[in-house]
Amino acid sequence: MVKIAIMGFGVVGSGVWEVLTKNAASIAKRAGDEIGIKYILDIRDFPDHPAKNLIIKDFDKILNDDEVSIVVETIGGLEPAYTYTKKLLEKGKHVVTSNKELVAKHGPELLRIAKEKNINYFFEAGVGGGIPIIRPLQNCLAGNQITEIAGILNGTTNYILTQMSKYSLSFEEALKQAQEKGYAERNPSNDVDGHDACRKIAILSSIAYSHYVNYVNIYTEGISKVTKEDMEYAEELGCTIKLIAMSKKLDSTTVFARVSPLMILQKSPFANVDDVFNAILVKGDAIGDVMFYGQGAGKLPTASAVVGDIIDIVKHIDKSYVYTWGISGDIKVLNIDETTCRFFVRVKYKDLSKAKDAVSIIFNDCMIVNTHKPIGENEFAFVTHEMKEREFKEKISQLEKLPAIEKVLSIIRYDENI
Repeated sequence: MVKIAIMGFGVVGSGVWEVLTKNAASIAKRAGDEIGIKYILDIRDFPDHPAKNLIIKDFDKILNDDEVSIVVETIGGLEPAYTYTKKLLEKGKHVVTSNKELVAKHGPELLRIAKEKNINYFFEAGVGGGIPIIRPLQNCLAGNQITEIAGILNGTTNYILTQMSKYSLSFEEALKQAQEKGYAERNPSNDVDGHDACRKIAILSSIAYSHYVNYVNIYTEGISKVTKEDMEYAEELGCTIKLIAMSKKLDSTTVFARVSPLMILQKSPFANVDDVFNAILVKGDAIGDVMFYGQGAGKLPTASAVVGDIIDIVKHIDKSYVYTWGISGDIKVLNIDETTCRFFVRVKYKDLSKAKDAVSIIFNDCMIVNTHKPIGENEFAFVTHEMKEREFKEKISQLEKLPAIEKVLSIIRYDENI
């Protein structure tokens, strides 16, 4: 029997216990050995839980017990998860995690330690929850040169945008509903400000391009400024708005990466990915386009991915599986000002005729949005041609200074090709 420990007994940790307990027989057959949970580390007590006798509060018990060969880290956050994980790897114990923040920040270092100790640091559940994506990128698509990745990587924001689009809710109303359903935290900034999706696209890009893409260098914009009026304009344009995380390998030294709301056509494969579902599109030179779709979060879907990693380690308990980005160094992320895009812009005017003339002059070849119904008061919208972000900022600055324009209400990137 292979003995394991679980650190952190929250939603995901308790889900791992549940899956391992409920499916013990079938998991043993797939793994080639029985898997037994020896410890569950948590600062809380669980007096009514069936696993209450496994609960401990002393990390050193896990660290110093030679019987425990695999440890599941579902604590979340950077500390004490980083310190514990590093000590466990240095001690020669395999570690499986769902902690995308830790992987995005310290992945290269932890992977190097795992390689040196001939053990494994696996994190399939760190991106996409129950959607298998890490292993397919590293194994099934290994024969490809991956050129581009794009996806809806956060279920909370996708749920909010779905409610805004389908039911004309405001951002605040949709967020409150998401919190009531348990999809959003009381402090939802990690999701709605785009940080969660940023870490995930950084991890996926690092694996796909075999170099560390540092998430702090990725331009990240959340959804809190998206309004129901923006959604109405999107509908008039045959579009919808999604939070899209994307990256593209430009050459051997540089990648483009960005997380932001994006206005996309209704025919886009992402347009009908609704509620808490995620979707990830991978482009390879040999395979073409491959789409991964499913529930990106939740107790059991995420636990399923964790258990999959545990099984993989048990099947190859003496083998170290190395992710190449842990040893291949960093790759440059192109500055957002140097990237190109089209932009949807809403403006509030003082003089409609002069405002439209000014927009046409400043944004040459722009498309004024003609709507079938009035949206807002004293406003109109337009879509620019493709231009560099730096150029767009300069033109918007010019527009805002004109007396015919009261203010710019919204700016959302627009892409007909994704």
